[in-house]
Amino acid sequence: MKKIHHRLRGLTLLTVASSLFAALPAWAVEPFTLKDIRVEGLQRVEPGTVFASLPFRIGDQYSDDKGSTAIRSLFGLGLFTDVRLQINGDVLVVIVEERPTVADVSFSGIKEFDAEILKKSLREVGLAEGRPFDKALADRAEQELKRQYINRSMYAAQVVTTVTPGERNRVNLNFNVVEGEVAKIKDIRIVGNKAFSESTLRDLFDLDTGGWMSWYTKADRYSRAKLNADQESLRSYYLARGYLEFRIDSTQVAISPDKRDMSVTINITEGNRFVVSSVTLEGEYLGKEQEFKSLVSVRAGEAYNAEDVTRTVKAFTDYFGAFGYAFAQVEASPVIDRANNRVAFVLRAQPARRVYVRRINVEGNNRTRDEIIRREFRQLESAWYDSDRIRLSRDRVDRLGFFTEVGIETEPVPGSNDQVDLTVTVAEKPTGNLSIGAGYSQADKLSLIASIKQENVFGSGNYLGLDLNTSKYNRQFVLSTTNPYFTEDGISRTFDLYYKTTRPYDAQGGDYEIATPGVGVRFGVPFTETDTVYFGAGAERVKVKEGDQLPEAYRDQSGTYLPATIGWARDNRDSALVPTTGRLQRFNTEFGLGGDRRYAKLTYQFQQYVALTRQYTLAFNTELGVGKGLGGKPYPVLRNFYGGGLGSVRGFEQGTLGPTSAVMGSTTGETVNVGGARNLVLNAEFIAPFPGAGNDRTLRWFAFVDAGNVYGESESVDLSQLRSSVGIGLSWISPVGPLRFALANPVRKFSGDRIQKFQFQIGTSF
Repeated sequence: MKKIHHRLRGLTLLTVASSLFAALPAWAVEPFTLKDIRVEGLQRVEPGTVFASLPFRIGDQYSDDKGSTAIRSLFGLGLFTDVRLQINGDVLVVIVEERPTVADVSFSGIKEFDAEILKKSLREVGLAEGRPFDKALADRAEQELKRQYINRSMYAAQVVTTVTPGERNRVNLNFNVVEGEVAKIKDIRIVGNKAFSESTLRDLFDLDTGGWMSWYTKADRYSRAKLNADQESLRSYYLARGYLEFRIDSTQVAISPDKRDMSVTINITEGNRFVVSSVTLEGEYLGKEQEFKSLVSVRAGEAYNAEDVTRTVKAFTDYFGAFGYAFAQVEASPVIDRANNRVAFVLRAQPARRVYVRRINVEGNNRTRDEIIRREFRQLESAWYDSDRIRLSRDRVDRLGFFTEVGIETEPVPGSNDQVDLTVTVAEKPTGNLSIGAGYSQADKLSLIASIKQENVFGSGNYLGLDLNTSKYNRQFVLSTTNPYFTEDGISRTFDLYYKTTRPYDAQGGDYEIATPGVGVRFGVPFTETDTVYFGAGAERVKVKEGDQLPEAYRDQSGTYLPATIGWARDNRDSALVPTTGRLQRFNTEFGLGGDRRYAKLTYQFQQYVALTRQYTLAFNTELGVGKGLGGKPYPVLRNFYGGGLGSVRGFEQGTLGPTSAVMGSTTGETVNVGGARNLVLNAEFIAPFPGAGNDRTLRWFAFVDAGNVYGESESVDLSQLRSSVGIGLSWISPVGPLRFALANPVRKFSGDRIQKFQFQIGTSF
């Protein structure tokens, strides 16, 4: 029996060895010439895909090395789960087993995301309809889905993948998601603070523990990026107040077992508060030490402020750059006296070498022409490097409004120590806008509203706009085009062509009509980088069709208007939509020097924004307007100023302040407001973040005080006749545009004033 067992054992080993060699007929063969190549097992993959991956062709010499390379190449396609080579004489047979392909990707249980957004994210990891499928790919897809939910602070989200085989080796994938609850920050602790209260420091953070506005701000949802930004805000706060050795020791983020609550703990060491004892300059300063000393923001005897140090170093670097020293090195070295809590600063400067700009390259502009960008540059090729001009050039390109990003990099020229190249990199954004809509109201019935605007027509930098409104009572057609570089010096030219008609609403019972076709041209002349003077001329033909309920002031307003305009503007605000600092000034004059109307109209606007803190802003607005008839003729009523409402004195109905006019055909003594030739408006606002919105600047509330009135041409500006109001409001940068809501209470009003306490508009500023 024992003898038989050994014999069987030997037979078994021999059989296994024979099977292994039989299964690998392609290996360990003598090289031979291929007479034919066949492929078996294909269902959807084209044979040409296989043949293109083989390192040999019919007639080539086959060897074991080439066979190994062929298998690796075919597996590398990612299309097959198995690849085998068989040799039958001088014929090579390639046997493959295809991976299944994804027929459909579906989701169930999702509420937080749109299915198309999730499909796009899965496509980025390689999972999409029509692509090969494997288990590793499904695992990566699950992890990507979980990552998307983690980014929304939904840490409890669970994903289960179901793979359902289909016809023709295809599979359907369904991701069943149990989203769970959003993990919210329940506690933020700062440990180690002594100089400042914990509440003061937490107010610096964008992250918070939530409030009644958390549904909008989502500030109570944890984000690593936001936490890092908050820590930098904390560090900057201490460094700006003298705490030179402040540090963040550690940060712990804990999540509850049910993954619903999170707590954040930041451990800090304040260190001592240091006072600057002295500031000295060392190094080479081009013989301009006094000029550089005037740029020093750090002051002896004051508390150390990291922002002042950074500002000084940047000012030195920029000033060197203004003289062509693009690679100047400036270092602020602190000498710390811990015994007395004092620090001395040594500013060391080495200008290095002076360089000039060899070439300016433009990249990223697929639609906008190079010349549109280059004409905004104040730094010229073959000129000395000037950091001020480069910075100004970058700002001018950015202000075009054609790009989401504008960057300038300085690159040394290889083999030259006095030349640099500038590379301007831009990221273009869509500059066209097309909107078509319809409106229905009880008064207007059905009206069509259409608008098409293109700020960068064919990449030329020119503006083209068309506005159409078919309203029965306020019909208009406006065509505008602007060439910002009508001349090489940067003088702009704007053409306007319009036709407007105004009729009374049916409820007013009138049938008069005011039609105003017109054309105008304006030029803008840049006198400095911040000052622009505008002048233009136009022609209007006003036709008043008399009828019932026509204000008597409009009876003799028909005729030809030939206005000429001259204006000036300067805008130093930090933002046009949400300003916190800076000043805006506008001055405009309009003269009717020909036609049937001779008049002069002057307007001036002044706005000042003062940042009280990071969160709170004071804003002031003043508007003055004066109109006067010339040549013994009265001032035309159609050029009047209007007061009341948003943009003027809130709490009073829009355009109802000032003189009135009797109505033709009225038997009850009815009057309507027609505006006046003189205008005075004063506004003051206190602007703060909306309660619960944290530091979100898109949603803010404001308290305001308004005063103003409109006066007739023959009236003097009587301050005792000013209307005034106080109130609160809400400013929201919404997806449809900037919205402003105001609830006002008139505190100074007169008999006959039309009160409207709640008002809103789409617009900016006051």
